[in-house]
Amino acid sequence: MSIPDNKTRNFLSDEEHLRKLGYEGRFDRSMSLWGTFALGFTYLSPLVGVYSLFAFGVSLGGPPVIFWLVIVGCGQLLVALVFGEVVSQYPIAGGIYPWVRRLSGRYFAWMAAWIYIWAIIVTVTSVAEYGTGFLASLFGLPQTKEISLALAVALLLVALVINLSGTKNLARAAKIGLGAELIGVVGVGIYLMIFQRKNDFSVFFDTMGTAGDGSYLPVFIGAALTGLFLFYGFEACGEVAEEVANPGKEIPRAMIMTILVGGVSGLIAFAGYILAAPDLAAIVSGENADPIAGILEATLGTVGGKIFLVIALTAFLSCVLSLQAAGSRLLYSFGRDGMMPGHKWLAEVSAKKVPRNALIVACLVPILICLIIYFGPEGLINQVTAFAVLGIYVSFQSVVLASLLARFKGWKPAGQFSLGAWGLVVNIVALAYGITAMFLLAWPGTSGEFLSDWIVLIGLVLVVGTGLIYMAIVRPGRNLSLPEGDAVEIAEQLRNG
Repeated sequence: MSIPDNKTRNFLSDEEHLRKLGYEGRFDRSMSLWGTFALGFTYLSPLVGVYSLFAFGVSLGGPPVIFWLVIVGCGQLLVALVFGEVVSQYPIAGGIYPWVRRLSGRYFAWMAAWIYIWAIIVTVTSVAEYGTGFLASLFGLPQTKEISLALAVALLLVALVINLSGTKNLARAAKIGLGAELIGVVGVGIYLMIFQRKNDFSVFFDTMGTAGDGSYLPVFIGAALTGLFLFYGFEACGEVAEEVANPGKEIPRAMIMTILVGGVSGLIAFAGYILAAPDLAAIVSGENADPIAGILEATLGTVGGKIFLVIALTAFLSCVLSLQAAGSRLLYSFGRDGMMPGHKWLAEVSAKKVPRNALIVACLVPILICLIIYFGPEGLINQVTAFAVLGIYVSFQSVVLASLLARFKGWKPAGQFSLGAWGLVVNIVALAYGITAMFLLAWPGTSGEFLSDWIVLIGLVLVVGTGLIYMAIVRPGRNLSLPEGDAVEIAEQLRNG
């Protein structure tokens, strides 16, 4: 989408645009539209999202929880459209942090990025932990806590090595992951629906007793994480903005493609598993805690199951790879602006033109969290995952809110992608959706155990609290002349060339 005057304007070159924003390019612009889309898609990873929470969603709310994928997909598409307008004007490495700073102010941006850093690091940990089941199954290893820890660390270290080898290899690995995702999600999902269907399509409207004698609505709302966990990752396209050719045009396109293709892929996979389940009642009752493995073994056979495991592992590794890359660029952006301890070290770029030290941090901290999960109580990974999702949604809505506030001050996006007159409406609806999503994620559980029910909110309060204490004591960036809240001025400058 482009407003009429954008169609006839002569836009600045990528490096001229970056200099206009106050930075000199230090990366290779070697990522194309497809490489950028592959990065976002493998971060979003419908295979990882569906596999990780399929049993959780179906056991909690039955087959109708599939509709959460549609609801969340539509809401996140609105958020992606807002992000598209922002990144088109501000194609800067780091994404959420520089976007909020330029739309609003440095302290709002610092807190949004502080939350996002922890959320993305925890997400890396969660994906690596969930991927250990595939590794253990492939090699016939028992799924003990010790083996899970070792395999999770191995996934993180392999991803680090690939990331350190350069942006081109990152793009290549993301494309391989994209292929694995499409085969493992779309291909297998369609095969299950057409050739291995055991249940009728009407099952998607059958709650299968999950509501008991009460209303189904609270049960359905309680299963919201099924969709909310799947639809993020598109922002990774913007995290690497300084490594993309023609980012003002290609990144918004890649974000939208990520949501649309990822959403359809997730729906196909989720539907395929439900329709092919030989004993759906056992999944709903919770008796079958790992149903996908059984469904695949029953439908694909031993050899087919092993092939799927290889495909799934490729997808999981690509997801970890993309998460590391996105988190490292945010840390680099923080370091470049002198906004946290060790900022000079974090801002270093290697001979391969990647933020080496930021990548190391994005690998080592998740390894430490893996150790906490190892020594922690059973089920801690689920609470860790829920905190990560809430933190990411809070960070997303910081961008959406900052965009809306900038519009009220007269901002009219001046990048190559613009929603025109629809921008304000989309922005408002995206904010309403995001607030609702955060409310659903933060709502405490009903187990009766205080720590278990409130750990998501406790985690968010701890992250926000430590961030506020650091800001109050250190006041990051106080001695630096950093541009902030300049959306209106920059838009005018870009329109005037």
